[in-house]
Amino acid sequence: MFWHDAAVGVPVRQFNKMIERVSGRRGRVPAPTAERPATSAAHRVILGIDPSLRGTGYGVIRLGNTGPELLAQGVLKCPREWSRSQCLVRINRELQSLVSLWQPTVCVVEGLFYAQNLRTAIVMGEARGAGLAAVGGAGLEVYEIAPRRVKQAIVGHGGAAKIAVAKMVQRLLGLSKTPEPDAADALALALTFVHEQGRCSPRALKRV
Repeated sequence: MFWHDAAVGVPVRQFNKMIERVSGRRGRVPAPTAERPATSAAHRVILGIDPSLRGTGYGVIRLGNTGPELLAQGVLKCPREWSRSQCLVRINRELQSLVSLWQPTVCVVEGLFYAQNLRTAIVMGEARGAGLAAVGGAGLEVYEIAPRRVKQAIVGHGGAAKIAVAKMVQRLLGLSKTPEPDAADALALALTFVHEQGRCSPRALKRV
C-alpha cells in the first residue's frame, strides 16, 4: 500500500518506521562521544536552518511524549534590491530572535556542498556564516548533516526529490499544508537530528 500522492510514493510501512525513529520509540540510546550528546532527550527543542542569502529556511521542533511537534517554521526572505550586507544582517538578527523566543539547545544546518559557480559558493558561505554566528553566539551546539543523509533519513533514499521531502515532513509533523521548500528542508534537518540521535549507529554527527 502506498500513499495516494504519486510525487512521494512512500510505503505506509516505511512511513510508520520513520515515525517510530523520530519519536524515539525504538532503539537504545547510543553511547556518548565527543561529538554527540549523551541521549536524544538531551535536546528537546531543535532548530534547523537551510541557509540562503535571499531565502533562509528555518524550522523549530520540540520532542513531546508522542514524538516531534512543530513550534515554528518559515523563510527569511530578503528583497532583490537589498545588498548582501543587509541580507546577512537580517539573517543574523532574525535567527537570534528565534533562538531567544523558542530557546532551542541545538541547531542543525545543511552540510557544505560543492558549487560549480565560485560566486554562488561564496554567497552561500556568507549566509551560512551569518546563521552560524547567530546560533553559536547564543551558545547552541551546532551540527551539520549532508543533504543525501537527510533525504535518506526522511524519505528512505538519498536521491529523493524536494517535494517528497516536504510531503514527508508534512506527514511527520501533522501539518495542514506542505511547508515552503526551504522551510521543509530546515524541518527535515531537525527531524533527521532526532533520528540520528536515537540510532545505534556508531557514526557521530559532525559538529561545527
